[in-house]
Amino acid sequence: MKEKILILGGGVIGLATAFSLSRRNYDVTVLEKNQCGGQASGAAAGMLAPFSEISEDPDPFFLFCLDSLRMFKKWQQDVKETSGMDFEYTESGSIHAVYHESDTLPLESRIAWQKKFGSQAEIIEGAQLTSLEPNLSDEVIAGIYSDEESHVFAPDYVKALKAACEKNGVSIVDNLKKVRIKKWASAPVLEAESGRTFTGDTLVVCSGAWSGELEAVFNIRIPVYPIRGQICAYDRGAETVNHIITTSQGYLVPKSNGTLINGASEDIAGFNTEVTDKGISRLVNWNSRILPFLKEKSPFHTWAGLRPATQDGFPLIGPLKDHPHIIFAAGHYRNGILLSPVTGEAVADYISGKQIDDHYRTAFQPERFT
Repeated sequence: MKEKILILGGGVIGLATAFSLSRRNYDVTVLEKNQCGGQASGAAAGMLAPFSEISEDPDPFFLFCLDSLRMFKKWQQDVKETSGMDFEYTESGSIHAVYHESDTLPLESRIAWQKKFGSQAEIIEGAQLTSLEPNLSDEVIAGIYSDEESHVFAPDYVKALKAACEKNGVSIVDNLKKVRIKKWASAPVLEAESGRTFTGDTLVVCSGAWSGELEAVFNIRIPVYPIRGQICAYDRGAETVNHIITTSQGYLVPKSNGTLINGASEDIAGFNTEVTDKGISRLVNWNSRILPFLKEKSPFHTWAGLRPATQDGFPLIGPLKDHPHIIFAAGHYRNGILLSPVTGEAVADYISGKQIDDHYRTAFQPERFT
């Protein structure tokens, strides 16, 4: 009889975990109180950019992100083939832009340590910079060009991931409103607001920004907090943008449908996902310093999502020490899309009894705050 796995949470991490487990012949059920991918996952810009996101010296989180980036090309092909659905996956490369001479030395230091991990990044300036991005502002004096970074169109990726799960026999039950963990010390039992119950052998907690609500259930500290990220989108029209462009202020990501995603302003607002004038104005006030043509444009769409931040910046991935049938996969903050393949495979490895890298096992241990 197949081992039954319950996954609490149908965001990109929950779906990726379900997909990985389904390919290893487990009986998987995903439980989602709202719609799958309806929170941070569907709101994401879809960047696969660990070299741009992490500027300091490498740590286990960076290495985990890098592993996932290098898994993504094969992973996204598998999702497309299984689901029968297409979605944008663009190996665009990225440019991290700077404005001042004083910012160039940190770029050199950054490239030096990143090259140890296979990065082919280089500092570009002048005509080379203009050649790669003709619409870039004259204020930008230099940048790091990385050809390895990529992006996906997150809403379509999540839809395809859900379809791939269903094609592989995963049961997805969403719009449950509330899901309560009734029993977990042995075989887990979960109950929806309607009274419907779900039983399994193993429970995987993929509750994103809501994971902290389970502290009282498991009697451990779960310092996962919602951070509101506000994003806007422009119609590029005839203007060309070729790469992910990042600065110290945020990012711009061109999509194949002609839109340009600009993000993200961040603030602490509890579980409020309303878009604010202040949040969007933070983006509008700097983006024309990167791409001057944006001065003449206004966003046609604005939205917000809740990012699951942790106290130390590392996700919670792995089993509880005394209850190995309870596994966490939560707290991925801004990198849920990027980390979906490596997290799904890591959870499947835990359940399958395969060896996990000791650095990851220790760094992401879910009870490390207790």
